[in-house]
Order: sequence, then structure tokens, then C-alpha cells
Amino acid sequence: MTVKRDSFGRLPDGREVFRYLLRNGRGTEASFLDYGAIWHGMRVRDREGEFRDILLGVGGAEHLPENPGHMGEIIGRNANRVGGAGFSLNGIQYSLGRNAGGDFNLHSGPDYYGRRFWRAELPREENSVCFSLHSPDGDQGYPASLELSVSYTLSEDDLLSIRYLGISDRDTVLNPTNHAYFNLNGEGSGSIGGQYVQIFADCYTPTDSSSIPTGEIAPLDGTALDFREERRISERIEADFPPLRISGGYDQNFCLRGSGREERLAARARSEESGIGLELRTDLPGLQFYSANSMDARGIGKGGKDYGRRSGFCFETQYYPDSVNQRNFLSPILRGGERWESVSSYRFTLERRK
Repeated sequence: MTVKRDSFGRLPDGREVFRYLLRNGRGTEASFLDYGAIWHGMRVRDREGEFRDILLGVGGAEHLPENPGHMGEIIGRNANRVGGAGFSLNGIQYSLGRNAGGDFNLHSGPDYYGRRFWRAELPREENSVCFSLHSPDGDQGYPASLELSVSYTLSEDDLLSIRYLGISDRDTVLNPTNHAYFNLNGEGSGSIGGQYVQIFADCYTPTDSSSIPTGEIAPLDGTALDFREERRISERIEADFPPLRISGGYDQNFCLRGSGREERLAARARSEESGIGLELRTDLPGLQFYSANSMDARGIGKGGKDYGRRSGFCFETQYYPDSVNQRNFLSPILRGGERWESVSSYRFTLERRK
């Protein structure tokens, strides 16, 4: 195992960004930044034995303040959307920013966790890096002072786990996620349409025209969102189905099988071209599958590459969107003085030629 730190460059304001590299005995490498606690790189072998970086990310630190699509960022305090850009907690109404052109809040912006420096630590005797952030009372509009840490660990058998730990002094909302974009043919290789996805969910959360859940939990039967059997991403992405029309592709929450906070198999994906696959497990109830419908990162990807529409896909583990306002969804409320922990893990696999 190897753990290394080096400079990733400087932001436009001159502050230096550091990169942390984890490498296992197979040569698999995962890299992270102390800006945004960003998961920046994931180099794994393809079936020919060559390494491919399968994560989209900016090519230099100067592009981090814009980072299109929040590539690899930790999202918090609350991932996804909050309808009406506000919520009530313990009889008090809290207002959030309307930051995405509608009457809602997206990813707790505009002061995103992914656009801040996090404190980095390298735990002893572990192939991991831990990032921590202090979020004061009132930050982003949320109540309570929060201490949040995110630990990334790479195992010898190519399992990358993300462990979240949050502690607040009063009741608050906590629903973090990681916004990594995968392309299993390698970042910058074009469309992900030919790659295969399977999602272990029987239901989804329908939304209104602003992608805010209606509160209903609906079956996937007969819909273009049904990934219970493995399918190419492109197979039904252009179907005449309202959720796909609203989002311009896949950008929906799937209600994963299982109950409460138990660990569960969430999704699989694979590429026939590279032989690279991944398997995701989580203890959270929801998965946002996003096909990068609005990605536009021209000339600022790794090596100056262009990342265009549908050049990657996201598997974002989460509480359901707008769960803070939906009584029939599992609650994202963290009670004061309690510890909130969650783990999502990505196992990278290789399919040999038949």
C-alpha cells in the first residue's frame, strides 16, 4: 500500500490545493483533493492490463471554483433538492438559497461544501485519507453547528469505501453524498450510452416539473426507469416518458430494496469495451442515477479534454430528495449530540473476454 501527498496546483486566488493518492498492491490508484474533499481520480486495469482513469475531473486547480456538474465533490449538508427552498424543524421555518433557477434549493448551494477547503489527515496503518469540515450554525441556512468527516479507504481487492461521520450540537439536516462521474471506458472517451447498468430497486419517487418529489412512491413496472434487469444506458433514455423529458435523460431517485438504514446492494455497471465494472453497496435508502444530461466542461477536463453531454454517469447514494419536507420518506434529521454514520462502497471488477 502507498499513500502520497503532492500539489495539485493553485486556485485563481493563489491558495494551494493538495492531492492525496492511495495505491494498492495491484497498482489501482484513487486520488482525492483537499478542496471539496473531491474524489478526483480512479485508475483501474482494463482487460488488456492497461490502466484507465474512469472518473471525470478538472485538469487543473484553476478550474476548481467552477467545476461543472460538481465532479467528485462532497455534497452537503443536504444533497439533491429541497422544495420551496426551505423546511420546518422543531416548529421553526428555515430558508435556503434558490440557486438552480427555480423555487427550490439544489445541493445546499450556492455556498457549496464542494467549493471549500477541508482539513486532511492520513490515519496510521490504513490506506485511507480523512477529510473534515466545520460547518457553523446558520451555514447555508441550516441550524446547528456540524462537524462532518469523510474518509476514503482503498482495499487490496479494489474496494473504495466512503465513510461519513457527522455530529451536531442541535437538531439539523444531514444528507451528504459524493458526486463522482464514472465512464467505464475512461474519462474523456465519449458517451456512456453503450455501458450497462442494473439498479436494485422496485420503485422510484415521481416528481413535478421542477424535479421535486410529489411524495408518491411508484412502481417501476412498465416504465423506462426499470433497471431491475441489466440494460444499456442508451436503450430507453430517449423514451417518451415524463421523468425523462423533464430531465433530458436519467436524473431520478430510485428507492433501493431493503428497509431503514440496513446495508444493501444498490447498483452495478459495466463496460463491454474495457471489461471494467463496478458494484455499489450502501446503507442509505435512495440512489440518484444521473446521466450527465447537462454536462458542459469544454477544454477543462483532465489533459484539457472536453466532457460533454452524457460523458459520465453518477450513482449518488442519499436519502430521498426533499425528504426533509416529505413525512412518508425516511427522515434526514440528525438529532443534537448524536452521531450519524454512513458507508457507501464501490467495488471495481474486471470481466475477461469470453
